[in-house]
Order: sequence, then C-alpha cells, then structure tokens
Amino acid sequence: MKIGNLEIKGFAALAPMAGVADRAMREICRENGAAYAVGELASAKGISLGDKKSATYLAVSDSERPYGSQLFGCEPEIMAEAAKMAAENNPNFIDINMGCPAPKVAVSSGGGSALLKDPILAGKIIEAVANAVDVPVTVKIRAGWDENSINAVEIAKIAEQSGAKAITVHGRTRKQMYAPPVDHNIIREVKQAVSIPVIGNGDVDSPIAAAKMYEETGCDLIMVGRAAMGNPWIFTQINNYLSDGWIVPPPPLSKRMLTLLDQVDRMVEYKGERTAMMEARKHAAWYMRGLNGAAELRRMCGTISKKDDVIDIVQKAMELNQNI
Repeated sequence: MKIGNLEIKGFAALAPMAGVADRAMREICRENGAAYAVGELASAKGISLGDKKSATYLAVSDSERPYGSQLFGCEPEIMAEAAKMAAENNPNFIDINMGCPAPKVAVSSGGGSALLKDPILAGKIIEAVANAVDVPVTVKIRAGWDENSINAVEIAKIAEQSGAKAITVHGRTRKQMYAPPVDHNIIREVKQAVSIPVIGNGDVDSPIAAAKMYEETGCDLIMVGRAAMGNPWIFTQINNYLSDGWIVPPPPLSKRMLTLLDQVDRMVEYKGERTAMMEARKHAAWYMRGLNGAAELRRMCGTISKKDDVIDIVQKAMELNQNI
C-alpha cells in the first residue's frame, strides 16, 4: 500500500491513542511489526500558540518511522499553520483527526468527530493542510456523528477531492463511542467509493479479527488500537497469520515482562521518572491481563511510584505464573 509516494509494508498499523500511544509504546509496536505509527492527538491551536505540551506530541524518532503527526482543530488557517510547524519535525505524513469522540475534542473545541457534521468545513481543512505541506495528508473519520447522520462515504469523497492520500474509517458513530460492535459495511462502502487507500479501524483484537476485517471490507490496511495495549506482539501475530496462515503463539511470560521493563525504561528516558511512573501504572496493568493473580497485580500497578516498584510487580507476576 502507498500513501502518496510513501510505501507501507505490513498488514496493521498502530492507531493514535491520546494519553496511551506515546513514543515508547510506538517504538515497541513498530519493533513488533506495526506497519506505521501515528502520534498522539495534538491541538492545532495549541501548536500555533506555542504550547509546549502540544509541541511535544510532534517529536518523532527514526525508530518510529513510517510515522504520522496527528492534528485536530476546526479552523483551516490554524490547521494549515500547525501542519507547517509539524512538518518541521519531518513526519512521513500528517494525519487530520476527524474521528475523536472525546467531549473535550469533539464538543468543546469543535474538532475531531464534530467535523463530520460539517462536510464543507471538513473539506476546507483538508485542502488547507494539503496545500500547506509537502508530505502526504491522511484523514481519520468515523461512520458519522450518530445513527441519523451516517456520512462516511460523503466525507471520504470530499477528503479525496480535497487532497487526502488515504483515509482511516472507524466503523462506529461518534455517539456509539466504542460499542456496539464495529460496522464493516460502512468501511466497505467507503472503500468502494474512493480510489485512495482505505484503512479499516475498530475491534481488531486478534489475527482472526484482522482477517475478517480485510475479507468483509476490502480495505487496504487495518489499524489496531486498544488491543495493542500491553500486547505489542499482536502485530507480529497479524502479519504472520495474513502472510503465512498460521498464528504465532504469545511470547512466554518472561518475554512479556522484559518488554514491559523495556517500555518503562524508554518512558523514563523520554519523559522523566516522575511523569513516566504515573503513566506506567496503566501500561503495567495492561501487561497483567490474563495472568494468575491479575487483580492483585493490577492493584500493585496502581501504586507505582519508582522503577523498583515495576521490578517488584514483574517478580510477583513471575512467581504467580511459573508455568506460563
């Protein structure tokens, strides 16, 4: 698959997840076979005003590439300005978020999935960003705002006409958030309506689910989000199943715990220990899913304040799960 002139290898990309898919997680997932990574949601207005926190979301390391910087906003001129600033970090593409359902983004700011209610404005934003940068521009959308306004096909056509080089479709409306099950039909309809690549998103939590998404939608690539939390090897499993027809078993517990420690080490390096330890609580808890004593281990994760706490949790997990 190509996004403009950018060649993408593999079957599944890591979805952008605000407050979750940080640089450390993105690097780990890329090393485990993710086709590309997209940065955390960055406010175009914050970037244009020089907000330091927003600017940190634009940093990219070579180990993350192919990599896309993701922006949200509702003003074409400000989105274009922010895209130019993001391009200074040399991302491989710029992704415009028109799918985030979070109230802070979609209601308070008028960005994210709120733009699905204004196709004309959405087109102006895409065109402004595409004209502002030399790298490809992609767009992430949902099926629509609610069940009475399913307009993903309309938005996708506008995106293509406005200069987008690929579009990601989450098969739920904004109102549905993350339930009920994703609708493959709307993704298929978008794929049939445009000539640019279409990436399917939603409920891909296993190699079998990945194969089903491809089969039922005809999409060019899939995107994995929540299923990658504490489980970066899902990309290896998807790649192997779709290329060779067999499912790689999950790694042994020792490998899983070493991956957790590696991820935490990177978080400390990139964010400093204090911030990293607070954020490591949720990441460590995700790595404990399915283990014997998981409830106790998650409670321990909720009190992490230093690196030694993570090591203690890993040792406890190993003690409780000697046969895994």
